[in-house]
Amino acid sequence: MVELVARTAHLGRQCGDVIMAEYQNIFTQVQVQGTPEWGMETPDSPRERMGKPGFSTLIGWMGNAQLGPVWLGWTGLVSIATGILALNIIGFNMLAQVGWSIPEFIRQLFWLALEPPSPEYGLSFPPLQDGGWYIIASFFLLISVMSWWARTYILAMEHKMGKHIFWAFGSAIWLFLVLGLFRPVLMGSWSEAVPYGIFPHLDWTTAFSIRYGNLYYNPFHALSIVFLYGSVLLFAMHGATILAVTRYGGDRELEQIVDRGTATERAALFWRWTMGFNATMEGIHRWAWWFAVLTPITGGIGILLTGTVVDNWFIWAQDHYFAPAYDGSYGYEAYGTTYQQFIGQETN
Repeated sequence: MVELVARTAHLGRQCGDVIMAEYQNIFTQVQVQGTPEWGMETPDSPRERMGKPGFSTLIGWMGNAQLGPVWLGWTGLVSIATGILALNIIGFNMLAQVGWSIPEFIRQLFWLALEPPSPEYGLSFPPLQDGGWYIIASFFLLISVMSWWARTYILAMEHKMGKHIFWAFGSAIWLFLVLGLFRPVLMGSWSEAVPYGIFPHLDWTTAFSIRYGNLYYNPFHALSIVFLYGSVLLFAMHGATILAVTRYGGDRELEQIVDRGTATERAALFWRWTMGFNATMEGIHRWAWWFAVLTPITGGIGILLTGTVVDNWFIWAQDHYFAPAYDGSYGYEAYGTTYQQFIGQETN
């Protein structure tokens, strides 16, 4: 028997003389709790699945209330172990910067950073205190990320799933590798890598844009922003549409894909009347996947070209009629000078 655990007084909506329970995500009104689901049976399932599954009311407010079981495998264990090592190296270096003071570490956490090596070391291994710890932490972080990526592939294979999650994660890893490995190698210096820190990595982004003539004139950066905002818009449109037709079974999307019902018809009609076109119940997920995946892919291409191919994106944009060309002569008369005098090409 499945037990319906009511968390609020109002369990659902009244339909005639029948009270119909609604199952919702984000502050779920009705939480389904019963025999824990262990997943698909495999020859190694008793060995693979660790921990006794249970239920959490708090987690049930946001999604499925079941917690566990967990399977890590060798790739998951390697990923967690090396990730913990990388975080400890970063954390202890930050702690050393504040004299091993825990209160100061907490107070200054947003400003602390583990910086990459200085430019004079190039691609060589620097002393530990001048970027060596950064290289070691990056090495363990790289192993952690790549091991977890391999885990997504292995899990998809075992569950006979498509590799969409694997490739989506790979698109994010592409940007990660461009920032921390590919571009520094092409530039000939580990100093080009991004520091580990909250505000310091934001400062690096600002300085990077200023150094190379405003990253907003980088067309691949522009494409990345288009796909980022497009992903947000598509996700909001799709989520709102499904919630709007949940009362007609729209949340059972797999059923609606193979056997179109009134929920699909109403949603399609709404969007055709709104913008003259509607995606399908299956196609909208491909739209959202591609927009999300292309965000880091195009962003990574733009970063990789910066400094290696293009030194100043504003000048590049002017040369390619992507940005307006200014002669620089406007407004200097008000200060009793000319543009040529201001830049030192004309004497009084």
